[in-house]
Amino acid sequence: MSENTGFYENLPRIAQFDALTDPTSYSPIPDDWMIATADIVGSTNLIADGKYKLVNMIGASVISAHINASDGQAFPYVFGGDGATLAVDPAHSFASAQILGVIKRWADEEFGVTLRIAQVSVADVRAAGFDVSVARYQVSDGIDYAMFSGGGLSWAEARMKAGENALPAASPGAIPDLDGLSCRWSNATAKNGCILSIVVEPAPGRSGTEFDRVAREIVQLAERLNRSGHPLPPDGPGLQFPPPGLNLEAHVSRGKTSIFRRSLELLVENAIAWVFFKAGLKTGDFEPAQYKAMVSTNADFRKFDDGLKMTLDCDADTRNRIRAVLEAAEADGILQFGLVEQDAAMITCFVPSIHQDDHIHLVDGASGGYAKAAAQMKSRSA
Repeated sequence: MSENTGFYENLPRIAQFDALTDPTSYSPIPDDWMIATADIVGSTNLIADGKYKLVNMIGASVISAHINASDGQAFPYVFGGDGATLAVDPAHSFASAQILGVIKRWADEEFGVTLRIAQVSVADVRAAGFDVSVARYQVSDGIDYAMFSGGGLSWAEARMKAGENALPAASPGAIPDLDGLSCRWSNATAKNGCILSIVVEPAPGRSGTEFDRVAREIVQLAERLNRSGHPLPPDGPGLQFPPPGLNLEAHVSRGKTSIFRRSLELLVENAIAWVFFKAGLKTGDFEPAQYKAMVSTNADFRKFDDGLKMTLDCDADTRNRIRAVLEAAEADGILQFGLVEQDAAMITCFVPSIHQDDHIHLVDGASGGYAKAAAQMKSRSA
């Protein structure tokens, strides 16, 4: 086993988001690790058809399947809305390739969705002139999220989309372990004006120092918003019965069971949960109010992955200030960006246990979010 297997586990946790604009907060990932990438082909069309909840769920499935196979070992990953990227140590790279193949097969057979999947070594990323460095951003005592810099993730994704480093699908009928993946919460509507999805990346060939300066300015503007622009209420998102994502969750969790039977099972489960949450009933060490609050606390609504991504509950003045800063930096050739305004934010969840505070909540805009902002960015830079 590589001596670098424990690299990520030993990284310090960083509690201040603005500290992540400092390059010294990041540590280079070892050369013998692999970068695993996955994204949905034709996600723009799926979003236009109103299927962004499906897009988010398939993207999150890449992460949840890896977590379920990790035996509790932490590893760096980032959710991109219509896909995900992970860094995998040598001891788990073969298993990761198999998991990606299963997800690809399952997405096709269950939903008719084509998933691109690929792996490339960190050594190959560096040989191409890019880097992959990572930091751990602590959002609560139970959860931290990986932040990336160096340009290597973007390069790996571009190579995947060009057909390089591709991995094959698993055999027909393969089903991933997605236990804990759900989408039961209602969308969180904007309180301050709009839900603003922001995707910002350095312009090709420009120095990281220039980009870091602008990113720091954007983060500082967001910090002035109420609760730093957090799109979820402090006491957690709303819950309705039946939940809007019940049919989708039935597809995700059914295994070999029929959709009809699994939908009935979930209907009963959600009815019981709805009663407990509405009445505030406690059972054992489970407290509904505490759990809902942790959904908000643990939310992944801002991140760095070779750029800056944020889902903000934003007022008009701050939106205009952010846009002005980005447009000026774009005109100076420092960066490229996309901004998308929506009425609500969407939550996709991975819950290993309701009795612990390590549940993961991936946040995106409810009407296209990061995927639409990224498409806008590409059209602006074309």
